[in-house]
Amino acid sequence: MTIRAAAKIAARPTLRPFVAVTKQFIAGALTPRDFLEDCLGEFANREKHVHAFVTHDIERARVAADASTTRWKAGKPASPIDGMPMGIKDIIETVDMPTEMGSPLFAGWRSDKDAACVSALRQAGAVILGKTVTTEFAATEPRGTRNPWNLEHTPGGSSSGSAAAVGCGMVSAALGTQVIGSTIRPASYCGCFGYKPSVNAINREGCHDYQSQSCTGIIAASLADTWQVAHEIVSRVGGDAGTPGLVGPDRCPAPAKPKRLAVLDTAGWKDTSYGLQESMVVMHRDLRETGVEIETRVTDAKIEEVETAIADAHALSNKINSFEVRWFLRGARDRDVQKLSKVMQTRLAESEALTLDDYRAALIERARIRARYAALAGSFDGCITLSAPGGAPKGLKSTGNSQFAVPASLLGVPALSLPVINENGLPLGLQVLGFFNEDARAFALSRWLYNQIMYPSTMGA
Repeated sequence: MTIRAAAKIAARPTLRPFVAVTKQFIAGALTPRDFLEDCLGEFANREKHVHAFVTHDIERARVAADASTTRWKAGKPASPIDGMPMGIKDIIETVDMPTEMGSPLFAGWRSDKDAACVSALRQAGAVILGKTVTTEFAATEPRGTRNPWNLEHTPGGSSSGSAAAVGCGMVSAALGTQVIGSTIRPASYCGCFGYKPSVNAINREGCHDYQSQSCTGIIAASLADTWQVAHEIVSRVGGDAGTPGLVGPDRCPAPAKPKRLAVLDTAGWKDTSYGLQESMVVMHRDLRETGVEIETRVTDAKIEEVETAIADAHALSNKINSFEVRWFLRGARDRDVQKLSKVMQTRLAESEALTLDDYRAALIERARIRARYAALAGSFDGCITLSAPGGAPKGLKSTGNSQFAVPASLLGVPALSLPVINENGLPLGLQVLGFFNEDARAFALSRWLYNQIMYPSTMGA
């Protein structure tokens, strides 16, 4: 089958939310094994075209789903995600599957242990279907995953397999990571909900995306699923060492209407089409009509200060990240430079040109920018922008433009991508940025925005 013909088959992917259907488990109308088999049906139909997984274990997943079914029938589920089919980005360690990091240098490599987040998910009863494709070392080089909405287009990266698997209903949720735009952008491109938490909010022990801006992210089929996965992990293993981790209720926070929202153009605005820019202006007008104050860099000096501060977010983030990965890349080069992509070899050369003073200056600048953004918290409930400049671009050699996604990474704040926009038949996310360690508040805001945009007749003003 040609790629063009396959693209038609995958044209209408469907998300498969989990938490909402657990009421049927309680009523006996559905079981976790039934739910898994529905997911496996999508896997059988789509995986040969989408290539979301590096490896999988269907029989082990069925055994886990049967165990979950027994617990639900007994009225003793391990958690609200007991039985949820999930994928794990192949940068995160799993005891029963290799962790290959998108690199031939780690083909077949096993740590013989679960990362903290994976251990927590197993305790919560999650059904792990397999390891999802990552770009090389969760960075730039794509590894063959295709967008389930159109197989000729990128799924984004670096959490490409996780977004593609969720986006076409093979799983309800998957773990990703983000240091630049690796959760928000692929979630946007594949029509999923994406969540990059406050930095350090979800335990990263056993994850090989470890830079100071890196976060374990979640891509899921609903906001309820997204929050629940995060909560179940943190309630068992906490956040990163020495930090409080994600704080919030044991269920997804209720929708909360904001009083004031700040609109961030970011450096990505110049790359958006005129039609999309006009659509955003209409969205802002509609939100104002509900009584929400919408401010921009034109109407508020503090927003203009933040816009100026984050204008070079991508370059500054790259400098910090490059210095922090140079030791790992040197080791990889010394093992076998031929197994490093040309892009990664170039990145290593650039990183070795940086000095410790360069790195320290970059950290000082990042701290200054974070303080400037934090000053918005007293005046606004959150910020909104796009998740990407448009729908997923055609071609598989790039993971797309990350200019809209990188500010939240640099700032270390929570960000969510909501699948509420469609551009030329491809999904595009509205991005919500919150404030540091106020992730629950960002979810409450996101739930209200999602409901208001998707179901305005039920919301009122």
